[in-house]
Amino acid sequence: MDLPTVDLPALPRLLAAPAPGWVETTDVLVVGSGVAGLTAALHLREAGLHVTVVTKVNMDEGSTRWAQGGIAAVLDPTDTPAAHAYDTEVAGVGLCDPAAVRVLVEEGPTRLRELMRIGAEFDRNPDGSLMLTREGGHRADRIVHAGGDATGAEVQRALHAAVHRDPWIRLVEHALVLDLLRAPGDGPDGLGPACGITLHVLGEGSEDGVGAILARAVVLATGGMGQIFAATTNPAVSTGDGVALALRAGAAVTDVEFVQFHPTALIVPAGASGAARAQQPLVSEALRGEGAHLVDGDGKRFMVGQHELAELAPRDVVAKGIHRVLLATGADHVFLDARHLGRDFLARRFPTIVASCLAIGVDPATDLIPVAPAAHYASGGVRTDLHGRTSIPGLYACGEVACTGVHGANRLASNSLLEGLVFSRRIAEDVATGLPEQAKPAETGAWVGGQGWVVPAATTPALQRAMTRGAGVLRSAESLAATAGALTDLGLGRGAPRTADWEATNLVTVASALVAAAYTRRETRGCHWREDFPTADDRWLGHLVAGVGTEGRLTARWEELP
Repeated sequence: MDLPTVDLPALPRLLAAPAPGWVETTDVLVVGSGVAGLTAALHLREAGLHVTVVTKVNMDEGSTRWAQGGIAAVLDPTDTPAAHAYDTEVAGVGLCDPAAVRVLVEEGPTRLRELMRIGAEFDRNPDGSLMLTREGGHRADRIVHAGGDATGAEVQRALHAAVHRDPWIRLVEHALVLDLLRAPGDGPDGLGPACGITLHVLGEGSEDGVGAILARAVVLATGGMGQIFAATTNPAVSTGDGVALALRAGAAVTDVEFVQFHPTALIVPAGASGAARAQQPLVSEALRGEGAHLVDGDGKRFMVGQHELAELAPRDVVAKGIHRVLLATGADHVFLDARHLGRDFLARRFPTIVASCLAIGVDPATDLIPVAPAAHYASGGVRTDLHGRTSIPGLYACGEVACTGVHGANRLASNSLLEGLVFSRRIAEDVATGLPEQAKPAETGAWVGGQGWVVPAATTPALQRAMTRGAGVLRSAESLAATAGALTDLGLGRGAPRTADWEATNLVTVASALVAAAYTRRETRGCHWREDFPTADDRWLGHLVAGVGTEGRLTARWEELP
């Protein structure tokens, strides 16, 4: 297939940084401290390995703790893994890997029970049984929650406590991962397996804080890339660091055009949440699952008739429905009507949502809740196999940074925490079966420092605006070409080796990969919507595999489905 291409900026193959001023060693290095990273660390410790967890700010600052939805798993005797797989593949619109989905739904219940054994407490019925609910795209009650709408916070709490009980898990906080270290080998540029990372740690080592951690295996669990957009439910740390690192290192990245926009982020009034890098509170679809309705400014339920599940349709369908209303009316939000559910029920079932609403002067018991779509979840990422292995030996990925094949063109609600639990366990099992001896990094690149370049941090707000305008909920060749031009202009600047500029460079890198893939895929599928190609096309049943060539130019390879 001839792939349409658009001009994009050259990208650095290394971040500008000095040579490491300090070096540590460990058996396995895990980058990220959400559900995927901490679960991987705990399972690796079960195998008797020494584990170091590196996290960008504090252990609990990632996306996991913000998850209001639950964890999907087949726990009801009337439900089946096949039914869960069916719902997952319907949401994925033909691009899910059936083998990966099978792993998810069959191993998921066991992984969830393991999480409960280490201390996670989920909501239960009066008889003590787990309370199972339903969310968008599911045709059975199979979602477990904690604290009503605080599932992520409870999962993070339990994992945090378990990690702190193990003295052989070293935690390095306030650490930004920079580049992958690789041993000499027969790959491109004479490089071989992953053998560690360079990173910047506040207050560590030399004045600039740049050091290295050598490891026999590296696990990326760095989360998403939502901060490439002006409105996102992702925390400020979600700057695509893992995907950008993988691209610079030569790893394959796939399906990055499929970014899910949560249809109902709470619209915070201007000035209430600060400037760029803000995080919009999400209003979980569980609220719609309990009977809340989407209405336009005239109070009309506009999702009725658009899909058999109305407000509980898959997220891409709901987000598109909302966006059509916004285009037709010129408004910047629609409303969620939960008033009929009652104050007591709302306060008990959705305390986090109620608190977020009250903080901006909205009382869900008496007022309509203003909502609009915001970037929420990246279905694509660093390509892995069923054991979390990437295209670089010794480098693994799990959680939102990875593309396991589970989500296809659109993630089914409450499958993300489950994916982190399932595939982190598989990574630990694979690592434990054949961990090599520690290799010394090749005498090049990040190990010797003084190479590479970075984009200035001042470009970030302009990047976010350009991505939202041209590569957000609805896309076209014209809008994507304009976005590519904006990214090219932004990529011409040169910044300094410091945290904000490193993050800006990661944002430009992942944004460029997304725009390239979105421009190439000439169809509408899942959460990738092309106004100029408004229907799905079977000729595009396949995957765009992205990389960065030796000159820093993005490359694309087309792989048809088997």
